[in-house]
Amino acid sequence: MQIKEPYLQLSLRLDESALEHNLIDTEFDVYLANQLAEKESYNKHLYRPNTYLHKWWARRCGTTFRYVLKHLVGDRSKQDFYTPGGLEGQIVLDPMMGGGTTLHEAIRLGANVVGVDIDPIPILQARATLTEIPLKALEREFSTLYDTLYSELAHYYRAICPACDRSFELRFMLYGIRRKCQCQEAILIDSYVLRHNNDGSVVRICPETYNILQNDDIVSENTFTKRLPLVEKDQDVCVCGEKLSDDISIPYYQRYIPIAVAGECVEHGLFFAAPQQPDLDLIDYANNKRESLEFTAADFEISPGPKSVDLLRRGVRSYLDLFSSRQLLYLHHAIDALQEVEPSARLKLAMLVSTSTEFNSMLCGYKGASRKRPGAIRHTFAHHAYSFPYTALENNPLHRSRSSGTLQNLFHSRLVRGHKWSTKPIERRINNKKTAKIPIVGEVDAGTEYLDIAELQEESHRFILIQGTSARLNIPDNSVDHIVTDPPYFDSVQYSDLAAYFRVWLRQLFPDEVRWDYSPNESAVDQQANGNGHYQSVLSDIFSECHRVLKKKGGRLIFTFHHWNPKGWAGITIALKNAGFKLVNRYVIHAENLTSVHIVNQNALVHDVVLVLGSAQTSSVPEWTQLRAIDKNDSYQFCEQCGTLLGYLLNSSLTDQAIRDIWSDLLAT
Repeated sequence: MQIKEPYLQLSLRLDESALEHNLIDTEFDVYLANQLAEKESYNKHLYRPNTYLHKWWARRCGTTFRYVLKHLVGDRSKQDFYTPGGLEGQIVLDPMMGGGTTLHEAIRLGANVVGVDIDPIPILQARATLTEIPLKALEREFSTLYDTLYSELAHYYRAICPACDRSFELRFMLYGIRRKCQCQEAILIDSYVLRHNNDGSVVRICPETYNILQNDDIVSENTFTKRLPLVEKDQDVCVCGEKLSDDISIPYYQRYIPIAVAGECVEHGLFFAAPQQPDLDLIDYANNKRESLEFTAADFEISPGPKSVDLLRRGVRSYLDLFSSRQLLYLHHAIDALQEVEPSARLKLAMLVSTSTEFNSMLCGYKGASRKRPGAIRHTFAHHAYSFPYTALENNPLHRSRSSGTLQNLFHSRLVRGHKWSTKPIERRINNKKTAKIPIVGEVDAGTEYLDIAELQEESHRFILIQGTSARLNIPDNSVDHIVTDPPYFDSVQYSDLAAYFRVWLRQLFPDEVRWDYSPNESAVDQQANGNGHYQSVLSDIFSECHRVLKKKGGRLIFTFHHWNPKGWAGITIALKNAGFKLVNRYVIHAENLTSVHIVNQNALVHDVVLVLGSAQTSSVPEWTQLRAIDKNDSYQFCEQCGTLLGYLLNSSLTDQAIRDIWSDLLAT
């Protein structure tokens, strides 16, 4: 959305002599911040590669948080977005750190930071990405790990070129899902088309013979005579009128039937072939090995949750069943091989192996049939949920190329690129719609970990990571300069539930590094979609603790928020009011990629309101206007007006119930 001219500057001009002044209290360059956020929201991992080692959800734009933190810099010569540093000697806390955006942005500016989260994955990722080791040492350890895995497993991943009968590395294997009704079984796939070539030819699978064709010419002949009907996904209703469905009596990975093999020949290039007996023998060989793998079944049981229930409905009760036998062999050998890696590199490489599971499961789909061919793999969480593909893609994680989802590709795109960026960060400058890269000379996105908060009182680029609830912090009163965070999204509980997919593997790698038996109930997200007060209760405790540790003179609590639900806004308002905070200012910033699959065509808000709050004890605040209506047709104005209403309610003496009623009346659909 283009920002309307009257809304380019949202700052309220306060009497600067009346409060402990931070630049953000009175001004914020919304226009420039939005320009960068709109660009970054499409490719966040390219703007901040060091923070994207591992999957986490709902990350906010790093440029937005850098802008926020730059407006907390006291030295005017260092307040410019492209000037390095400025927060040296200050302590910044993120009590709900998630993907770690605040920590990375603040430590770059020289701050000492404290990150807290109840989930172990944010703790591990922050430790891995904030701790720097020499790139040469990292490359050496990865090379040893990769060579070990390749020597042990490469023979499972072979494919025979149909043009010359030579054997090459398997790129990937495609499967169709076997489904049945009362009268028949069939194999369903997304499309008969496998690839659109640059020369205009089309590679497809013949539904009658299973032969692989290029246009009308057979390039690989299926040699098996026993075949089930092969149909595209829109034909999932039988002639008897019954919908074809999964056979949940068999493990999930066994419901898929091989339909095509992809490899790359040195002479004939990328090829697709019909599976032959040697291909099936490799699968059978891996299946036999699967039985001997020493995984404890109880460690991989799926617990009911808002998203994992989708697995249970399909008869999937173990995370192990989401992986082919070859994929499990890869993970088993990787866990063993990582124990031999130097401790300084082990965490980074273990997080990389965990990341690779997103591109190596039987939940991965195939999108290479698209004319644009954006990539072969639709990864496990492409839709921020569990998706169950018709055409599943079994990747070769050990393919030597840097193709989609391989360990080689992930190492260079996540770790090597992240390391290079962390030592020489780059920002973007937009001028007349043209984007230029600007090196930030002298900054580093890394630091040294400490355990005692007293160690943060001196020097810079130090960090402490705490796993647990921020409702109880072992931090002295009045000791934190600023708190910058992005609280949970009210009723969006699926992220912790989806993260169990990774936790079961990370627990195998690091059984004692973090606390795995934490209670999800400590999370602020409401456990019921209609709101049961949990959100307000937990946030009240967290914000009260924030108020205790925050310096009252000039200390600011700043966070981003948006939601359509009045119960979310009421919970935030009451929690802040109970904790003793007042609204100093609010700004509206672009937050979401308009084409993102989890918001497109869903009437989603694409902006955040940045709320700047101070202690009611010491801060002079504006007289916020009481609103009689809120525009629900415009994302920008909706967020701005909600911020204004929150400020008014924090200044009021209204009861909790009256606050709920006002939000409900104004946001009622």
